[in-house]
Amino acid sequence: MSAKYRKQFFMPPKKYLDFMEKDAVERAPVWCSVDLRDGNQALIEPMNLQTKLDFFDLLVAIGFKEIEVGFPAASETEYEFLRALIEGGRIPDDVTVQVLTQARPHIIKRTFEAVRGAKNVIVHVYNSTSPAQREQVFRKSKDEIKKIAVEGAELLKRLTEEEGAAYRFEYSPESFTGTEPEYALEVVNAVLDVWKPSPERKAIVNLPATVENAMPHIYAQQVAFIARNINYRDAVVLSLHPHNDRGTGVAAAEFGLLAGADRVEGTLFGNGERTGNCDLVTLAMNMVSQGVATGLDFTNMPYLAASYEKFTNMKVSPRQPYAGELVFAAFSGSHQDAIAKGMNYRKDQHLTEWNVPYLPVDPKDVGREYDADVIRINSQSGRGGIGYMLESGYGLKLPSRMRDNVREIAKRVSDERHRELKAADLFELFVQYFMNARGVFGVGEVHFKQEGGIAASVEIIGKHENITISGDGNGRLDAVSNALKQHFGIDYNLCEYEQHALSKGSFAQAVSYVGIERGGVSYWGAGEHSDSTTSSVYALVSAVNHLLEAENHD
Repeated sequence: MSAKYRKQFFMPPKKYLDFMEKDAVERAPVWCSVDLRDGNQALIEPMNLQTKLDFFDLLVAIGFKEIEVGFPAASETEYEFLRALIEGGRIPDDVTVQVLTQARPHIIKRTFEAVRGAKNVIVHVYNSTSPAQREQVFRKSKDEIKKIAVEGAELLKRLTEEEGAAYRFEYSPESFTGTEPEYALEVVNAVLDVWKPSPERKAIVNLPATVENAMPHIYAQQVAFIARNINYRDAVVLSLHPHNDRGTGVAAAEFGLLAGADRVEGTLFGNGERTGNCDLVTLAMNMVSQGVATGLDFTNMPYLAASYEKFTNMKVSPRQPYAGELVFAAFSGSHQDAIAKGMNYRKDQHLTEWNVPYLPVDPKDVGREYDADVIRINSQSGRGGIGYMLESGYGLKLPSRMRDNVREIAKRVSDERHRELKAADLFELFVQYFMNARGVFGVGEVHFKQEGGIAASVEIIGKHENITISGDGNGRLDAVSNALKQHFGIDYNLCEYEQHALSKGSFAQAVSYVGIERGGVSYWGAGEHSDSTTSSVYALVSAVNHLLEAENHD
């Protein structure tokens, strides 16, 4: 270990190594959004009054029942925001607003002025307890630091009684993860001895990873130590407040819940000082992916992300879990193929349980669309994804071998344009290259006679003249094919023919696909027409046109 850096966390006794009270998070915690306080103070340009009001309304709509609305003693804007909420009647009866205050008398008194008239309030008091803060910032002993916490708790209780209010209390030993666990417990219990919480009026003890300085399981062990030794446990809501300095804020919260915590404070998309707070969207959606009802509504994630960006001037990363533009996108051919097959299997088997390769949750559950957001086409894409996009978006059920030809066209065009192809782009290419293609020649009227086999009379529309040719075969398509072979002096094998009715888009009733092969090379065409025979003839003509163009026939 470098001499410059050393461990900055404290371990509880070894028996708390087994911190997990359960194997998985089985129910959602109490959620508390701190976007309007912790998140807001981390913005380059803090939100103005109207923006904060709009953001508050969004948090209520999502389903948050506890919202930390600010540090009302910190600035006039913070104070006015809280008064606007209260006096404007914007706080629903089932929503509790939380306000933050340092354990300092004049700040606590100003905070109480700000919350006067609110129905449901949590007054959240904190002071720093870590050795680094005690020694370097406050230059006080352990007893002196504990005294600050106790006196702050006493003042909260006295002012609440004087108001005749029923405010709930919350205490945070700031820099908890950098505090000796035994000392943190001592301070917390001293505060609780002042408040004497009951199961009917619980206190909140919040354990902040003010700076994330250890792996998530260390935080969980510290939480487990408090959870198992705290006084008044049945009258305490044990809360987590992880930050994300090590990039593991969500994992720390999950482990903390396994260690016995009841509540989580965090922000939408993890906004917060330095590397941010616990990302509540990711944390909640992780639970959703395991079948846990969260009580939060993220069914319109694109709207939520856009609103967040508008309110904060921050950006939601394209790779932000669950919410980013590209988090469900599959460009890889093998991934696309697996997703397409999984989606079709789900449909064929009438499954209700979600288990599709590469998609941890159903994109539709967060307001995303399969065609636009899941299968994305670029030069790395495969035939499976291309087939899925054309089928799901336009009802075109391409034969498996034909998808290779379409894929080659799509890859080339994507490379040339240096961008991905949307579903509409792919459909346009398919129509241009394969549907009723007439590069060298077209066909006009086609007539058939039954004379032992089938005789076909085909009007050829060329670049310079129109002529009528004829041919015989075992069936109508075979007869037309033989007429074309004779006229153009070419030979090929009619290797594949498929047809289906079309149920989507602007096409008529029947779509046909024809594949021909010459010299080991396959050429494909597609045709559409209300008459199934005509659509198959058009598909054959398209395929033959590709062959003639490849061999420079005129």
